[in-house]
Amino acid sequence: MPNQNNMHFYLNWAKERIDEMDALLASLEDKAKDVQAESRGKAERLIADLQTKRDEFQKAFNKQAEAGEANLQRARSQLEAMWNSFETEAQKYLETFGKQVEQQQRVFQDVASAQLKAWRDAAETLHSAGAEFQSHRRADVDALVKQMKAGAAEAEAAFKDLKKTGTESWTALSAALTKSRNAFDRANQAAWDIFKRPDAK
Repeated sequence: MPNQNNMHFYLNWAKERIDEMDALLASLEDKAKDVQAESRGKAERLIADLQTKRDEFQKAFNKQAEAGEANLQRARSQLEAMWNSFETEAQKYLETFGKQVEQQQRVFQDVASAQLKAWRDAAETLHSAGAEFQSHRRADVDALVKQMKAGAAEAEAAFKDLKKTGTESWTALSAALTKSRNAFDRANQAAWDIFKRPDAK
């Protein structure tokens, strides 16, 4: 049976992606009704394609999760490719139908909220899981929890700055989301590494 703590950190990674997909889809579906009638069919097909990609990601993740931690690690590159495909399609949608700054800002805010929730949930998971460490290792966990909370605060501040300007292109908004996601991944990997060490407990 896989180490449940190690599984938590892999689950954090996949859950963050799924939550972003869900937030983006909900935002796009909400705004699809505003697309001009002659383009609405194409917009709906793109959203349906995104939903299919999201469902395929969830299905692939669930299949690998049932098989255990070793399979999840091997499947991560496949899931990353699926995630990248989803992002490319979302970018295509926003370039075609989401040209209005207001719509882009709304999508950005929804996805940013999903990211910030992932940061906070991962920090809480790490804090709870770290309770079983001996005191000499607990300091490592506490430092990482602090780092994750700081990362969430930094991402939130960056997102608020972008929201204030209200004129950033989707490229700039997407870059901020990617930067936060990459920082989340690094912090999550550091947590995973702590729990994999032989002297972790």
